[in-house]
Amino acid sequence: MAGARRVSDRSQVDPFIVMDVMEQARRLEVAGRSIIHMEVGQPGTPAPAAARAALAEAMEAGPLGYTVALGLPELRARIARLYADWYGLDLDPNRVVVTAGSSAAFLLAFTALFDAGDRVGLGLPCYPSYRQILKALSLDVVGIETRAEDRFQPLAGDLPALDGLIVASPANPTGTMLDRASMAGLIEACHGQGAAFVSDEIYHGLHYDAPAVSALEVSDDVYVINSFSKYFSMTGWRIGWMVVPERDLRTIERLAQNMFICAPHASQVAALHALDASAELEANRAVYARNRALMLDGLPKAGFHRIAPPDGAFYVYADVSDLTDNSLSFASEILEKAGVAVTPGLDFDPDRGAGTLRFSYARASADIEEGLARLKTFMDAR
Repeated sequence: MAGARRVSDRSQVDPFIVMDVMEQARRLEVAGRSIIHMEVGQPGTPAPAAARAALAEAMEAGPLGYTVALGLPELRARIARLYADWYGLDLDPNRVVVTAGSSAAFLLAFTALFDAGDRVGLGLPCYPSYRQILKALSLDVVGIETRAEDRFQPLAGDLPALDGLIVASPANPTGTMLDRASMAGLIEACHGQGAAFVSDEIYHGLHYDAPAVSALEVSDDVYVINSFSKYFSMTGWRIGWMVVPERDLRTIERLAQNMFICAPHASQVAALHALDASAELEANRAVYARNRALMLDGLPKAGFHRIAPPDGAFYVYADVSDLTDNSLSFASEILEKAGVAVTPGLDFDPDRGAGTLRFSYARASADIEEGLARLKTFMDAR
């Protein structure tokens, strides 16, 4: 006799639509179609050569078993040095927590900071997994609609009553950034009402004019989350980190011990050496800068005129409400007819996203040029 089937309400999260688009693109490729990938925020380059070489050596030298929960001490120290190099900050390595990608960092941060029913704000559009992780933790997601004229970033004066706020700069899906004054205003507004401030900085290093501002330049009483996935070109290695206030370190450590034991040892070794591969990584950034220029020139020529020029990351967010009121079906049409995979805006903004698309330019420049040509041909015939 079968038992009753139980499924929790909090487990009923929305799908990550870009992953569904990736699967549709994969099926078309298996069937022999040529697909240009502008859907996924994933560098087309491998982990730095020095990182791969160091891991190969480490694999021969030992078993790469568990590390301590907070990460390899030498990696934590090297990450702390990055904050001196990039931001001029003297960061205590003990405040650095190595995680299994930024996703694990979000789980740890949200679990440490919030209780079920707490109100956590985020600007819309935003990275969709914020909403779904918060929902799975029985937290109340408070969407704050942002405006194109504000570069799709929340304003301190627009914040409702909250227990916490998540910001991203550079942001996904828009690539826009907060300047120091705006960052400081948001942190001050949060602290003024006793709310936690969580800064997603996983696209730091990927900027095209002025570097991004870290929340740690403004306050130590913040949670900062970063990752080796984007600038360091290590998405599948699942390795990231966060910086937390010293008072919360033991809480995070206990959670990490029980939830994850540790981040993957092999990925930690590779990450340590990736931090010294600046020449290779800056060459990658130069490709993204070229791709950005191609997109800002080519998308309007293809008929996508309403775009917010990105300050960083590798995305362009386009208002296509003059072309469709169903971005999901529009993206599917583009994939089927043009052979270009793009992401419907519904991933990032459940209400207004029906009229937006996200284009990623993380791949090789030749792919971007081909994708733009296909988009123009498709739109001209539409």
